[in-house]
Amino acid sequence: MRETGKTGKRSGGNICVNQKKCGSCRYLSLTYEQQLARKEEFVRKSLGKGLVKRVMPAVGMEDPYHYRNKVTAVFARDRKGNPISGVYEGGTHHVLPVEECLIEDALADEIIGTIRGMLRSFKIWVYDEDTRRGILRYVLVRRGFATGQVMVVLVTASPVFPSRKNFVQALLKEHPQITTVVQNINGRTDSLILGDRQQVLYGKGYIEDVLCGCTFRISPSSFYQINPVQTEKLYTKAIELAHLTGRERVIDAYCGIGTIGLVAASRPESARAGEVLAVELNPDAVRDAAVNAKRNGIGNVRFYQADAGDFMRKMAAQGERADVLFMDPPRGGSTEAFMRSAAKLGPERIVYISCNPETLGRDLKVFRTLGYLAGEVWPVDMFPWTESCEAVCALTRRR
Repeated sequence: MRETGKTGKRSGGNICVNQKKCGSCRYLSLTYEQQLARKEEFVRKSLGKGLVKRVMPAVGMEDPYHYRNKVTAVFARDRKGNPISGVYEGGTHHVLPVEECLIEDALADEIIGTIRGMLRSFKIWVYDEDTRRGILRYVLVRRGFATGQVMVVLVTASPVFPSRKNFVQALLKEHPQITTVVQNINGRTDSLILGDRQQVLYGKGYIEDVLCGCTFRISPSSFYQINPVQTEKLYTKAIELAHLTGRERVIDAYCGIGTIGLVAASRPESARAGEVLAVELNPDAVRDAAVNAKRNGIGNVRFYQADAGDFMRKMAAQGERADVLFMDPPRGGSTEAFMRSAAKLGPERIVYISCNPETLGRDLKVFRTLGYLAGEVWPVDMFPWTESCEAVCALTRRR
């Protein structure tokens, strides 16, 4: 039976002034049950026939609104010169003003609105992409839903920020829930939001949140799933599919800040990993992961800053083995080199978490040629009202 929850908030026809231009929430005209059915069918079609044992019913949310714990607003000016903030219109660099959003955290939207209203009185100019003049480019707000901690990241074109101390004090007066404020400097001309330099203006420079019983430190650039409610369901299913017994040597590839690996290592002794080797290329994420392990008192995890494919290939060359591999690649999926490296280690089970069913289907075909067969696939609706859907499945080594 498909899991949809009990709130009754399933009717279509939600009103959004930017619905046709934003390009994000394409399913607002559908009921929530219709969305889940469509996503389940999308996963089934993406994988084709004969590739997996079966596609299970999509796992939905009880309350599929305001689930995004990370909100990014781009700042610009309207034709009258007034500051606006919102999102880029699909396929353009035209900014659509956003006051509130059905899927974004409501407090984050309020904070962004407050910042927008403060700019004129503090004589802070919005950055202009054409002239490359101005200061404020983006505002990023992250909130720990379990802890209530709030981070505000002010992305500026240069280190210059007039009256920054007074600006932060005024912002905190309006929103005392904010626990840290960071200025990030991004002087590039590409589409990346965060730059490489930053300075903490208030608080610790990071927030913490609780997921699957573990506490995680989240820095401005750390990857952390934007829907923690569904992430718990996704990770719980992933670890269940791994069939851990407390003895397995586990590799957590693409580990980010260590979420999956730490959860797998901290479960009850009879259902957890014996040892976890977690690999991540982003050095900031690796630092956060190490702190997270210490913060949770988890000693059976080791973190490595490296390319996961290279790491596993070197392990195999040294005669090392692994019992289980967790992989959570980006939207583009994995690479054949990575999958061949994984197969050389000979894990009995590979748990694949995918944010793109189409690339999942492509990669499962490669794994089949390497001797790994997929069982059940579980779609999980991480992004209600959008077309996106995640899925998790376990592959077993063919004997």
